[in-house]
This record gives sequence, structure tokens and C-alpha cells, in this order.
Amino acid sequence: MIDEIFFPQPIQPPSRQPSTKQVQEKSSGGESPFAKILENKLPSQGVKFSQHAQERLKARGINLTETDMKKLEGAVDSVAQKGGQDSLVMLGDAAFVVSVKNRTVVTAMDKTQMAGNVFTNIDSAVIF
Repeated sequence: MIDEIFFPQPIQPPSRQPSTKQVQEKSSGGESPFAKILENKLPSQGVKFSQHAQERLKARGINLTETDMKKLEGAVDSVAQKGGQDSLVMLGDAAFVVSVKNRTVVTAMDKTQMAGNVFTNIDSAVIF
């Protein structure tokens, strides 16, 4: 009687394709729970001003105090926690349109420019 010789299949390296969980997270745009917790625990990152907003502040004579900046940062934090993307922040006699995701003031206007103006592409508003 002759024994058969068994040749096992060669070992293949694992595939490099991402798991279905990773694909779902990336496709849905969701953040990991760790990223959300970390974001909530980090101190406020401040607010930046776009070049356009800086020009508007200067041209319209809008001056912000340190207290105003803290209120603006607090407003951005509040909107971010509620899931807002683009917000109108009314602070005294000035209005700011802020990209919450980028923490950037996109434009600014004073009381005279606000009258009769229509604000579009915002999903939230904070009034001080």
C-alpha cells in the first residue's frame, strides 16, 4: 500500500483591506468615541479670523475686547457641542459669521451693515 503525500496550501499573508468597521466609520464621516471624548476634554482652542474678516473688522471699526473674545469662543464652543456647522454670533453691536468646524470667523459686520441684511448658509445663532 502506498501512502498519499499531502501538500498543505502555502501560508498566505493577511489581506491589507480595512475592516468593515473602519470602512463604515470613514464612509459615514463619524468620529471614533475616543476622538469625541478627547475633543470635549481639551481646553478651548480659541477663534481665528479669516483674512476677509480681519479686513471687515478694520474697515468697519469693530474692536473686540478680551471679554468679547471669551464670549465669542464660548459661543463657538456651545454651537460645536450642539452640532452646529456655521453660526451667526451677535455680540453687542456686531455680528459674526463663524465656521464652527474650523473655529474661524468668516466675516464681521457692525450695526449699520446688519440692518436689512439676510444671513444665509447658517444653521444656528447665538445672541449676547
